[in-house]
Amino acid sequence: MFTYPKKVMSIAELVENCKAAQLTITSDEEAAELFMKIGFYRLRGYAYQFYDKQTKTYKSGTTLDQILQIYRFDKELSHLIFRFITEIEVALRANLINALLGKYDDALILYEPAIFFDKNLFWKNMSKISSEIVRSNDPFIMHNYENYDGQIPLWAVVEVLSFGTLSKIIKNLKRGPNSAYSIFSRQYSFVSANGAHVNPTQSVLSSWVQATVVLRNRCAHNSRIYNRSINVAPVLLDADKTHRTSRYNGLYHNLMALKYLRPDDKSWETFADELSRIIASYEPYINLKRLSFPEDWRTHMQLNCGM
Repeated sequence: MFTYPKKVMSIAELVENCKAAQLTITSDEEAAELFMKIGFYRLRGYAYQFYDKQTKTYKSGTTLDQILQIYRFDKELSHLIFRFITEIEVALRANLINALLGKYDDALILYEPAIFFDKNLFWKNMSKISSEIVRSNDPFIMHNYENYDGQIPLWAVVEVLSFGTLSKIIKNLKRGPNSAYSIFSRQYSFVSANGAHVNPTQSVLSSWVQATVVLRNRCAHNSRIYNRSINVAPVLLDADKTHRTSRYNGLYHNLMALKYLRPDDKSWETFADELSRIIASYEPYINLKRLSFPEDWRTHMQLNCGM
């Protein structure tokens, strides 16, 4: 059996180790309680920016309370984002159902390969859809088992799909002026720089949805958002692009995707106001560059910017 080379430290030893690395801790008891309730290694994720790997010490003046405040900021931010993505996800499901029924008027249209671009991907998605139906015990699924010989209509299927599967269906819809996708994309139109109303292309809209799925999963699993790159790049509208170059995307890019997918203007304005409040509450402790926010981030939170 492989033996892990590093010594397993007790809570008390972790506290002493932090103090030896020049992290300011005002109360050993409170530090130990935090390490017990939150976890030392979770909190350490919020301390990376203060830690010098070469000297293996924290930067002068770094306190445990400072790290704790960043953790609390991240938690509040994550909860806010998750709630808003829930609204976006519900609207996406409803808009997809309405677009498909509006075009085809067929309750079983989701099982028709002709409406999808990539047939191989269609069958892969069907396998996933089938497994998600089977594992569901929702009453509307049971109802169709018992009354319609197991035929599950579009509106019931869409309600039990994972957000990831939903995004794959949207990405694979056939395009064209009179397609179901064209009906769907109208719900996410924006005003271009020359004042024209534009429906997003499928690749652009799919990038928004995929970025939202990834962000949603991070929030749902209580993963850290602050000071962390996101490996999915949504396409930003020209007015929201920043001059800052980076190998990675941060939260700013994904928030713009949420803006483009907002269910309605009021919901976004409420979200943006709450975001500003949380940032203001933790302003002494956080650095918005760690979220890839540009200096004029407040401007980009407005709906007349980039829409």
